[in-house]
Amino acid sequence: MNRLRFLIFLIAVLSFGAVTNITAQTNLQNISSINVDDISDQQLIQLLQQAQKSGLTDAELLQQAQSRGMSAAQVQKLELRIKKLRTKSNESSNTRPDSTLTQQGRQLNYKPDTTDTLYTNKDLFESLKPKIFGADIFKNKNSSFEPNLKLATPLNYIVGPNDQLNINVYGSSLVNWKLEVSPEGNINIPGVGILNVGSKTIEQATALIKSRLAANNYAVGRGTSVQVTLGNIRSIQVIIIGQVAKPGTYTLPSLATVFNALYMAGGPNDNGSLRQIEVIRNNRIIRHLDVYDFLLKGDQKNNITLQDQDIVRVPTYRTRVQLVGEIKIPALFEVLPGESLDNIITYAGGFTDSAYTARIKVSQVSDQQRKITDVLEADYKNYIPLRGDKYTIESIIYRFENRVVIKGAVFRPGDYELQSGLTLLQLIDKAAGLKEDAFTERGTITRLKPDNSTEIIGFNVKDVINKSVNIPLQREDIVNISSIFDLRDKYTVTINGNVRKPGKFAFSENMKVEDLILKAGGFAEGASTNRIEVARRITDADPSSKNSSVSQVFSVNIDGKLKPADANFVLTPFDIVSVYSLPGYEKQKTVKVEGEVLYPGSYTIKSKNEKISDLIARAGGLTASADAAGGSLKRDNFAILGIDKNKADTASVNAERSARINRLKQSYKDSTKTTTDTVQQRNNYVGIELDKILKSPGSKTDLLLENGDVIRVPKQQQIVRVNGQVLYPSAVVFDKSKSFNDFVSNAGGYGPDALRRGAYVVYPNGTVKGTRKFLFFNNHPSVKPGSEIYVPKKSEGKGNTAQTILGFTTGLASLGAIILGILSLNK
Repeated sequence: MNRLRFLIFLIAVLSFGAVTNITAQTNLQNISSINVDDISDQQLIQLLQQAQKSGLTDAELLQQAQSRGMSAAQVQKLELRIKKLRTKSNESSNTRPDSTLTQQGRQLNYKPDTTDTLYTNKDLFESLKPKIFGADIFKNKNSSFEPNLKLATPLNYIVGPNDQLNINVYGSSLVNWKLEVSPEGNINIPGVGILNVGSKTIEQATALIKSRLAANNYAVGRGTSVQVTLGNIRSIQVIIIGQVAKPGTYTLPSLATVFNALYMAGGPNDNGSLRQIEVIRNNRIIRHLDVYDFLLKGDQKNNITLQDQDIVRVPTYRTRVQLVGEIKIPALFEVLPGESLDNIITYAGGFTDSAYTARIKVSQVSDQQRKITDVLEADYKNYIPLRGDKYTIESIIYRFENRVVIKGAVFRPGDYELQSGLTLLQLIDKAAGLKEDAFTERGTITRLKPDNSTEIIGFNVKDVINKSVNIPLQREDIVNISSIFDLRDKYTVTINGNVRKPGKFAFSENMKVEDLILKAGGFAEGASTNRIEVARRITDADPSSKNSSVSQVFSVNIDGKLKPADANFVLTPFDIVSVYSLPGYEKQKTVKVEGEVLYPGSYTIKSKNEKISDLIARAGGLTASADAAGGSLKRDNFAILGIDKNKADTASVNAERSARINRLKQSYKDSTKTTTDTVQQRNNYVGIELDKILKSPGSKTDLLLENGDVIRVPKQQQIVRVNGQVLYPSAVVFDKSKSFNDFVSNAGGYGPDALRRGAYVVYPNGTVKGTRKFLFFNNHPSVKPGSEIYVPKKSEGKGNTAQTILGFTTGLASLGAIILGILSLNK
């Protein structure tokens, strides 16, 4: 991929060299003169699109800019601009539509030059240079200035070789001829003879044809009419010279105008004039074309139809100036003798709405350097632009000379005009007066001091309203009148318990408990209307007493129908209302029986003391294939411990963190190995012995049922599963003669990372037994049918080997001490 990108970059560089050779006459502006601050976002987007088409990255683009003469400071600015645009612009590629001069009706049998190096090899940094006003009209991909081959035949059209004349005779005689003009300018009319029409207009040729037909017994004008029109037209050759993108000789339709020719040549280049384009015919200038006339007024009087061997010459511009800033069309403008700055502003579309028009800053060219000159608005019509002038139209200052602002508890806050003698009371009246919730004890005025620092002036709102205080306002004063609700916490009340929508609600004066219950959607099913508690904040607690109250609790009895009564309890802000359930209200509790029972399914608990044995009896007892010893009880941890079953233990969370760190360390060491480190949830199985429970119903192991319990009775088991750090985790057929290690051996044996002393057995009923350690011997638990043997992985770390050796040596030392003690006793 890097090699391909390098090749693309090399081709792009070579393409730029080709453009430089092809357009040597254009004398492109050096990139070192480009100011990044003057570049518009649209220009920068075009630059990035061109770089993307050339296969250049942003870094390569910046490197190329620096190598072409851009200063380091400008390169840094360009990099920042590109980063900002990357986050908000979508790049899109536009293809230039194919040019064709073939249209229905008239056709021209030639192929125009399609090797447009101006577009295919365009310099990446061309779009960063100042825009030349009017130049893009010949480079716009969406306009072609193609001649209209379907228009009516112009009467002044000069007939020439290869033109086709359509002669239609109708009336008393009916004839239709399509005759081609020979290189000598003749046409051969069947039955009439040869007639010379070359270098004649269509109007003159028509008169000659009518005269010849009348002389040959055609009743022209006496019942017979003749119509002469132009069919397929000829091609002409036009020479385009001077400051154009692609000078040379071009083959064009005979209806082509000067604009058509300039478009085919790519238009004037950076040094070409747009206002003094010459049309030379027979060695003399017959027209001067000013593109500005077309752009500004739509005037095409000098856009004449060309003739064969015409010459279009584009001279260099004489004077060009630049307008930037708050102008509608910032660009480079060509100035003709006798034009003023006011004319140039008109060409630029005038000032923007935020332009400062009192004066314009002009950067002028002096003898050896530049200088700054100010042009006042009164001199715009008299100031004659000079070569290299750069006019900067600045924006107006964003500040107000007569503004005051009022905020807060008034009906119409906002900005107002500072009229002469405006006072604070008058401003409040302009803002439609105070709101009912206005805090009238104090208001403030933020005033701007002469040094642009601020000061706060306080006032009593009541005194201002009563006209006992009158404060004159100044420019940029900000008046703030607070609301009483802005100066305190938001008053709320809370309701909990057996209501349909418990939560916090906005407090209102004279709110009663019944009103709050209505806001909460009313009582929930089973709610008690007696003994509703209201807890209220205490503001006078004794901080020196250990037994001081932290809240005041009231017990309220209300009507279940929430009827209004005189003794209703009135709430205060921040009260907490608690609604309890009826003492004897119970919701149904459901349990489930699965597996080998006669009637598996869901059952509703009938009494509080219903036990496992009772439920099995309700389910019809066990089937013949049931494994009672493997029966299990699954119970939500919320019912067991009063916690959420989905919350992991602290130890599991720490294990997860360690596992994440280890996975990051080994991210690329073992890409094919999958880790089995997962956060284990709390075990929600309760170890029961169903066989003993059924033999002794009502015993201590016969547990009371809880809502959501699931009792599962499996079939008789015949296999043992071996998982974890073994060589081939699998299911092994149970054989009571096999030991723990035998089952592990049937699964390939212990793996290299197996922690043997941590191996454990999960029995079918949910109970778990681990390996016991005696000295340095492992005492593994027994294995039953349907069990699962799990061998965990050794914990990672450098200290494991040392700890093992330390434990081993400690065990040997202890054994040696015991032996020595026994020997001492025998002596």
